[in-house]
Amino acid sequence: MSKLTAVTCRTSLSKVIETFAEPSLSTPKGPLMTFTPRLSRRRLLQITGAGAGVALLGACGDDDGGSASGEIDWWHISNTDPMLSVWAQLAKDYEGAHSGVKIKITPLENEAFKAKLTTVTQAGKPPSLFHSWGGGVLNQQVQAGLVKEISGDVGWLSQINSNATKLYQVNGKQYGVPFDVGMVGFWYNKELFAKANIAAPPATWAEFLEVVRKLKAAKVTPIALAGAEKWPGHFYWSYLAIRQAGVAGMADAAKDGSFDRPDFVTAGAKLKELVDLQPFQTGFQGAKYSATDGQAAIMGNGQAAMELMGQWAPSTQASYSSTKQGIGDKLGFFPFPSLEGGKGAITEVFGGGNGFAIGKDAPPETLDFVKFLLTADSQRKATGAGGVLPVTQGAEDAIKDPNLKKVQETVAKATAFQLYLDQAYPPAVGAQVNDSVAELIAGTAKPEQVAAAIAKTAKTK
Repeated sequence: MSKLTAVTCRTSLSKVIETFAEPSLSTPKGPLMTFTPRLSRRRLLQITGAGAGVALLGACGDDDGGSASGEIDWWHISNTDPMLSVWAQLAKDYEGAHSGVKIKITPLENEAFKAKLTTVTQAGKPPSLFHSWGGGVLNQQVQAGLVKEISGDVGWLSQINSNATKLYQVNGKQYGVPFDVGMVGFWYNKELFAKANIAAPPATWAEFLEVVRKLKAAKVTPIALAGAEKWPGHFYWSYLAIRQAGVAGMADAAKDGSFDRPDFVTAGAKLKELVDLQPFQTGFQGAKYSATDGQAAIMGNGQAAMELMGQWAPSTQASYSSTKQGIGDKLGFFPFPSLEGGKGAITEVFGGGNGFAIGKDAPPETLDFVKFLLTADSQRKATGAGGVLPVTQGAEDAIKDPNLKKVQETVAKATAFQLYLDQAYPPAVGAQVNDSVAELIAGTAKPEQVAAAIAKTAKTK
């Protein structure tokens, strides 16, 4: 694809600057890798949003960046083990089997990724291969002419989880590929459930509220929540909206911003039912997620019965627990309950993952390398190391943790998949969801006000 003209660059760049002048989100939805702390899904969003803009700068810049023919310039955010070593070894394996191909790896932490991408793309081209979360930001990168369309070259994607693959499509065309995918669900302490005489996880919202009441009666803190960071709380409204409106209803509302429909008011009303029970730990409004006294630590130390979190929860709980072990086999998982009278099925899931996009000037070997990274054998190595939840058929046998196996199976069987709202929608809309839901949880906004605020922001984007 040719470079943008100077006029196009100036016009597109002004639009990107205007877009990203809005307040950025702070949600870490989408861990750097499947099992790293959700630490950066808030941070993730900032990076993905900024990535489209800085990449546009690169399209208008000089010639510093990109890669020579046969050299793949690969930027990823798995800057710690296990995936740091796994990616390095897989790259070495590929080089050994393909003479003349050299893979230059640049592993970066989220914020460093953001800064370096800005610097390098201002001077030249996007990297050959770089991390992507799909959704709205990928769409912006496509509009800026920064990534290659690969629709006609990826017949092998038939072996990849279709829900994950769709996250990297824009207008039905493929512009990226996933390498892992997971979902948000409830992680619970089996021992504390037993203490409250709860025989099984709840399947409906009414049953869930009853579980909360039983836990409180047994003097057990029902739910750990990082209220200071907003993004963990917005999971509740998002899932209730999905259960009430269905994933199809979410997509329909996103078209015209009509998040003030009755279904979304109902979602807020259902969340208020939970908030009124005062289910969260003392001081939750000031609690962070990744901290020694935060949400993950409270779960990891056995001080609360539940948290609503993504597939990275077990390892993050362990990392921030006082023993660095978490609660081990006392930990269980169950999907977000169904909502009586709702249009969404319990088989519709909410989550996301990680993937790759290919830069517009990438050498032809790049796509073949990506295909290699997504073979069942490569995915088994990444999964066995504890780095991803696989998307390739046949690699799921490498998952050892029974809870994570349940997560993978649930995602694989999902009848519909909703990407995290702050990745699926424009940044300002995701930010408004987080802010408004935080106000509802704090008791300063009503369900109708939450829906109206989100709709107002969505209709102006």
